[in-house]
Amino acid sequence: MLMHLPIFILASFPLTPVADNVPKFDIARECRSEGGSQAVLVKCAADEEQARADLQPQWSQFSAVDKTVCIGETTMDGTPSYVELLTCLEMARDAKKLRK
Repeated sequence: MLMHLPIFILASFPLTPVADNVPKFDIARECRSEGGSQAVLVKCAADEEQARADLQPQWSQFSAVDKTVCIGETTMDGTPSYVELLTCLEMARDAKKLRK
């Protein structure tokens, strides 16, 4: 009876699907939330666009678990950021490499 307990516990966790594509974030909203001058907003948007472009070809290389965790952390405050998402995913990937 107890040997089925781990299966029951794992089956009771809700599954959070992770998209096969980079999520779509509102870059303008993210940059407005940070405030600053027009030059700062333009720089923020450029950084976010670059991070999204960098994520596109790498997306399939990150694990589903890392994607789920990093998307959750990045969207927690309501202003998701591609820069934060990319940084989180790269740190998770690099931490795994260090453990090996």
